[in-house]
Amino acid sequence: MRKTIVIAAALLATMFSLHAESPKPASSGNVVHYSKNDPSPQGYLAFRPSTAEGRPALILIQEWWGLDDWIKQGADRYAAMGYVVLAPDLYRGKATSDPDEAHQLMRGLPEDRAMGDLEEAFHYLASRGDVDPKKIGVIGWCMGGGYALALGVQEPRLAAVVINYGRLVSDPSTIAKIKPPVQGNFGATDKGIPADDVKAFEKALSANGTVADFMIFPNAGHAFMNPNNTKGYDESAADSAWSRIDSFLAKHVNRK
Repeated sequence: MRKTIVIAAALLATMFSLHAESPKPASSGNVVHYSKNDPSPQGYLAFRPSTAEGRPALILIQEWWGLDDWIKQGADRYAAMGYVVLAPDLYRGKATSDPDEAHQLMRGLPEDRAMGDLEEAFHYLASRGDVDPKKIGVIGWCMGGGYALALGVQEPRLAAVVINYGRLVSDPSTIAKIKPPVQGNFGATDKGIPADDVKAFEKALSANGTVADFMIFPNAGHAFMNPNNTKGYDESAADSAWSRIDSFLAKHVNRK
């Protein structure tokens, strides 16, 4: 357990604001309690009604604000594409728009509990009769990007991992454990995650035989997908990042 805590802590993203824009919700999800062993873990579940079996699924991991409307809209967005989507509420009912409070919530989040909630989320989706357990991916932004990578280390059955400017790792033994295909979207001027670190991480993944699809967007900084980030939003880079994510998921998660 201690090792898991250390890995998760090392993967936490540098904390900056993020509210990446998504199309308007196409469906309405519900809050569910998804653990068979613990009534505490809850999350936002969204999917389009269908009798189809073997559907693809996604875990969306919150930013440091908590399970807010942006995350829910993202879940609805992918639900409209045919995915069964679960966004775990890592703060378990708490959310904020205040940076200071968000910082405190993030610092007070036990990493082992968060990783346990994410693992339970994977098991919940894998156990659903309408989901193909081989078609489950994870996406995270900022803090959530670090946790997405941590889940990729811990859960080799994931079909894909998408990291949007989440903190990376350099330890060779940790990188060697990453088996799912990994996509990363980063900004060249992100002061918290240097471009050289991104390039080194991508190179290490490729050297281990892991599919690595990384893009460093020129002139973009941290939270460049955030339309409310007046000092750092890059509309062109944001649109490109969303297109890249959608294509990557279609190839590795929603594969035919």
